[in-house]
Amino acid sequence: MGFFDKLKNGLSKTKNSFDEKINNAFRAFRRVDEELLEELEEILIMSDMGLDTSVTIIQQLRDRIKKEKIQDAEAVKQALREEIQKILDAQNQELQLNTKPAIILVVGVNGVGKTTSIGKIANRLKQDGKKVVIAAADTFRAAAVEQLEIWANRAGCDIVKKEEGIDPASVVFDAIKITKEKNADVLICDTAGRLHNKKYLMDELSKIQRVIEKELPEAQKEVLLVLDATTGQNAISQVKAFKETTPITGLVLTKLDGTAKGGVVVGIVDENKIPVKFIGVGEQIDDMEIFKSEDFVKAIL
Repeated sequence: MGFFDKLKNGLSKTKNSFDEKINNAFRAFRRVDEELLEELEEILIMSDMGLDTSVTIIQQLRDRIKKEKIQDAEAVKQALREEIQKILDAQNQELQLNTKPAIILVVGVNGVGKTTSIGKIANRLKQDGKKVVIAAADTFRAAAVEQLEIWANRAGCDIVKKEEGIDPASVVFDAIKITKEKNADVLICDTAGRLHNKKYLMDELSKIQRVIEKELPEAQKEVLLVLDATTGQNAISQVKAFKETTPITGLVLTKLDGTAKGGVVVGIVDENKIPVKFIGVGEQIDDMEIFKSEDFVKAIL
């Protein structure tokens, strides 16, 4: 199954909900007028795109309808697709992993699918011909290290781990050493997922980043925040909280196959000006794909 088919299947709940409401709106209104636009705006808000984002999209759509004299329902739908895609394309979705090695630092609260995502991303990069090392730097949860080891073995990647409770930065230090020794392309670092103690989390992440800057000053670095799409608007507040502690360069959206509120992706990108880099639409190891905005928009509308 290709990426688009997987995406379409994975986003079927969002598509069915979204499409049904959009089609009902067009059936209820015989012409393209202000009432129809207000109805479309409400549908966007209800799909978890967020109030400000929904208002922006409909205002852009209103301007286009007026300027281009759009009167056909299908042409309005196409313009709507394009306006949603514009928001997603405003941020650079390309992975910045051009140095050897490059580093991916993965952050996110417990329970969002962080460990699973690391395994799937490692597998995805390996399929692209890259040699990957994984650092199990969430040393405060024994289960996290065990789960990560299972995923690393599945993906066929080296894992660097230490006993529970040890300083996470020391795990990253050792992992950098092994990455250099093995001449690996990418080092993926897991981190602790507690958010209730932001000061501690910030200190921990800062320490890890200092080690990376000292040992690999020239390396390109992605800081990816993993979000559970089923949490809707709560995911947006997680982005804001993590942005305070570390510079996020991209998002990983998980569990999109389990929600009818996939529209939250658009709101998150618009409100935070951070691109989506990976998208998870299933349970299998190869169900993690590099995000393509055009395919995403087609899959939901």
